Amino acid sequence: MPIDPNSLPRDAETLRKIVVDLAEQLDRSLAEQNKYQSLLRELLEAQRNRKSEQLSKEQLALFEAAWQARSAEGQSAAAEGDDDLDGDAGTGPASKETPSRKRGGRQPLARHLKRERIVHDLAEAEKHCAGCGKDLRLSAEETSERYEYIPASMKVIQDVCLKYACDCTVRTATKPPQPIEKSTAGASLLAQVIVAKWADHQPLHRQEKMFERHGIDISRKTMGGWMAQCAELLDPLYQLMKKELLSSKVIGTDDTSVKVLDRKLPFARIGRIWPYVGDAHHPVIVYDYTPTRSRAGPAKFLEGYKGYLQADAYSVYDAFFKSERGMTEVGCWMHARRYFFKALESDEPQMGPALHLIARLYAVEERAKTLSLSAEQRLALRQRVSARLVGKLHQYLLELRPQVLPKSPSGAAVRYALNQWEALTRFLEDGELEIDNGATERANRDIALGRGNWTFFGSDAGGKTAAVLRSFIASCKRSGVEPFAWFRDVLSRIPAHSIARLSELLPYNWKPTTTPAQA
Repeated sequence: MPIDPNSLPRDAETLRKIVVDLAEQLDRSLAEQNKYQSLLRELLEAQRNRKSEQLSKEQLALFEAAWQARSAEGQSAAAEGDDDLDGDAGTGPASKETPSRKRGGRQPLARHLKRERIVHDLAEAEKHCAGCGKDLRLSAEETSERYEYIPASMKVIQDVCLKYACDCTVRTATKPPQPIEKSTAGASLLAQVIVAKWADHQPLHRQEKMFERHGIDISRKTMGGWMAQCAELLDPLYQLMKKELLSSKVIGTDDTSVKVLDRKLPFARIGRIWPYVGDAHHPVIVYDYTPTRSRAGPAKFLEGYKGYLQADAYSVYDAFFKSERGMTEVGCWMHARRYFFKALESDEPQMGPALHLIARLYAVEERAKTLSLSAEQRLALRQRVSARLVGKLHQYLLELRPQVLPKSPSGAAVRYALNQWEALTRFLEDGELEIDNGATERANRDIALGRGNWTFFGSDAGGKTAAVLRSFIASCKRSGVEPFAWFRDVLSRIPAHSIARLSELLPYNWKPTTTPAQA
């Protein structure tokens, strides 16, 4: 604001004090600006060095504080309602403290493990006191614990079927149906091979070597056949899980590439794995494999689905959001934020404010999570705080659009956000919607991690097998179920299990039973 010279005092001492005060304010402002610039440089460096672009709580807090101190808009935000993030009786518990992390000291060893008691005693000569001449008496014990590793072991189960006969009849006892009839693999071994490959990312050739160290000859080709047969056996359960998924109000999806061997080609071609993530009421993750990235794959998988579909801006999804399909697009702020991070290096002054506002949107989501808000409460918080932040960001991007080159990283970031604006702001309409597609990205991350070890699928059929088995691994993980225990139990039960009660075996419904294979 310009200063009216006529309004200044005539007294020299008063003028000197005003000048000194203004100089101090300027110094403070410059210090805050330098702090802000330094923080942006740190964020930029983190972008270069970290695989994940998500901000820590500490970074978010510093970013927020630096910007609020620097901008007048930020200083007025509290008056407009930003203080809602500090807690509101209308959104949940008024004061819910974040649990403090225990520091120092040894954590107790796992209680579920079997204990073996080893008593260490004094020698007989040491049990006599030379001072008083009396024998020492036992007064107490000192107990400490340590882990010891017992290498995995194998055993051979002999199924002995007794025969009974009379002069006219012979009756033979029958053994329970096995996951793979006439196979040398029991349920627990099959579970181990599957989990080692698809949860622990151990390719079959490594497992082959591990079995060799135990003096057991099991080829990688044999194990590959076992997994294909298990996938076929579990396919009815996979189809049921897919049906449950398509009942979700919200489905998240994405895709990632996988190399596939093709005997018709001198090189590996590229196939696709698509994870589909159900909502909180349908906690399943179902993978699908397709030989290409065309629209046909997700179109077939999502046939008949009506609800929210959360994905990136890949063009194959566009046809799904026509009115006759009954799907509603939900955008992903993680994808949008990635564009702004990419442009931060070349255009820090203009990308910084946008990233700041996005960070504040995530702060609202973190607050809702900390307070364990219901969907209705989260929606109320979003409409009160997030909607205003979204409005500010939209206005900022509209003003920024003519100032950036269309083909520059900054232009791409602004264009992506504005083109996807309706989808990106969909989360303001329903408290059950997430701000991003992070759950699906994490599901894809497991595939990418494993891909670095097992490298490729042997065929399209191998891709389908992988999709089925990975679906159960991921769904077990989401439901807090140990996947080896699940596979061991379900593979033992499903050959004789009633199709009408198949839902009992879904990871989020599953209750383990004791089987001969577990004994």
